[in-house]
Amino acid sequence: MAFWPISVAATASCGSEMNILYMVSLFPCWSETFIVRELHALKAKGCDISVYSLKPASEHMVHEDAAALLDQTLYPSSPMRILMNALIMFSRRPLLNLRLLYRVLVRMAPYPQALVKSLVTGLLALDAAARLQGDPPERIHAHWATYPSTAAWIISQNLNIPFGFTSHAHDIFLENHLLREKMADASLVVTISAFNQRYLMAQVPDLTPERINIVHCGVNLADFALTPLSDNTRIVSVGRFDEIKGFVYLIDACAALHARGVTFSCEIVGEGPLGATLQQRIDALGVASCVTLSGAKTQAEVRTFIADAAIFCLPSVKTASGNMDGIPVVLMEAMALGTPVVSTQVSGIPELVIDEKTGLLCPPKDADALADALARLLHDPQQRARLRQEAREKVSADFDCTREADKLARLFEASA
Repeated sequence: MAFWPISVAATASCGSEMNILYMVSLFPCWSETFIVRELHALKAKGCDISVYSLKPASEHMVHEDAAALLDQTLYPSSPMRILMNALIMFSRRPLLNLRLLYRVLVRMAPYPQALVKSLVTGLLALDAAARLQGDPPERIHAHWATYPSTAAWIISQNLNIPFGFTSHAHDIFLENHLLREKMADASLVVTISAFNQRYLMAQVPDLTPERINIVHCGVNLADFALTPLSDNTRIVSVGRFDEIKGFVYLIDACAALHARGVTFSCEIVGEGPLGATLQQRIDALGVASCVTLSGAKTQAEVRTFIADAAIFCLPSVKTASGNMDGIPVVLMEAMALGTPVVSTQVSGIPELVIDEKTGLLCPPKDADALADALARLLHDPQQRARLRQEAREKVSADFDCTREADKLARLFEASA
């Protein structure tokens, strides 16, 4: 059920209040504020939005904008009800579901853990289809090309409604086992960067650029007003304590700055599996007096935290397994606020952070280059002032969530 390439009209609205079900892994999710912004922007354009979360709500911190969508969010049934609904839906279209099951088994057999997750996702999708069939949405759109898009694919096949998905990072760099099958059946395929577009074309040689639509994640500029240039020496970063964020290289760069006698402080906000490892690194290098790790903060707290800093640094890396960031939204947020940014030449980041124009870029995994870039900005307020102005303009032009939702709304209409 492919409709590529898609031609879109100049206007952007959800005609007749198009009913769209968004499929996600977990909602609300602290690190996925970009999805919440997209949902609110689409609602403002007249779309009737609901959300289906494959996992029960579990976050201890819920952003205010996400909380406003909870009454339009569905969660899985009880385990017994899931099994009953799955059996009912399977029996109604046995040949279709046997074919889907066969495709999943064949493609996922070499990946036992992913296979089990995909089979569980299939059960959740059939449960969702049973609950939605009385009043189905006009289309389904998933964020992430992994299990959410698998669920959207199965629901779409069972209810005969179009589906699409947006791909980001690990979902195409690592867990892309069913990607070809889902792209073949999707009415709309979206990704968040030109880098991803090229990557997908390399993975699926019969694709052309017109088949993969680029819609950036974005920020609401009204929520990220340009703030005065800070005159302090604070370096900050925000992100999950995961290898792809490269925080170990930021800590090493800070150790180099400390050894040079540079006056600064650095605070990294987040949580995740590498928290203890990062703290051990800080202690081993003897920089605990100037480098600190903080736990997760609310969206408002993060905004203030970044706005008050002299520099925002995110030294993303590509791991040995091939995993890496897409275009981190937190870089967009910092640039919108007017905090100068330092990042790395990884994935789609150079599409946002243009070296020496909207920020400074360093080679990944190069702590010395990172230290040099940070020292340059700390010692040159005029350069910080120039970079931040162009950075704000870049976000306004290409990463405004309202404009990006405008693109997506047109694509929904064109692929209906």
